[in-house]
Amino acid sequence: MYDDIMNNVARDSLYGFEMRRPDKRRAVPGERKSHNIVQLWQRNHEILRLAIVGMKSTQIAEILGIHKQTVSNTINSDLGREKLSLMRKERDEKAIDVVKEVAKMFPKALAIYNKVLDGEDVTKMQKDTADTVVMDIGGHRAPAKTQSQGGFLHMTPADIDEFKKRGIEAAKISGLIVDAEFREVKDE
Repeated sequence: MYDDIMNNVARDSLYGFEMRRPDKRRAVPGERKSHNIVQLWQRNHEILRLAIVGMKSTQIAEILGIHKQTVSNTINSDLGREKLSLMRKERDEKAIDVVKEVAKMFPKALAIYNKVLDGEDVTKMQKDTADTVVMDIGGHRAPAKTQSQGGFLHMTPADIDEFKKRGIEAAKISGLIVDAEFREVKDE
């Protein structure tokens, strides 16, 4: 009944603006608005966890099905900043521990490489383990994924001939070509 009355009557909001629809953010008079604190904290923790792994606010909002301003409010709140700081500190400590472990394994891996270079017999498993330690964990592997972009250019036979002439002239001037023969492209 409250909603029916409020939908038909214009009223002033808390800030003095006229409202036509009920303000759903406020509880119905006489009732208390309740929140599931555990659910809110779990959502906030999930927002912070996704933020710490490097996701952007818009990505987090999309994944969790919430508004990006909610994500921003959570991350920028005092509790959010404090929790992110603690999470980053823990992440950094774990990274330092991993680096220390790699530093311990590196000399053993290099010893296996020295055996290989000296012509000594080494098992495939030892060699693969040394490769993993030095190349993958140590960060020395060549990039496996490269990004490239391509384009297309449509040229007429006359354009191609002009391009060839200019290239040959430039090569002659720079001394790269002493004598070159030019053949025109024929239309097919």
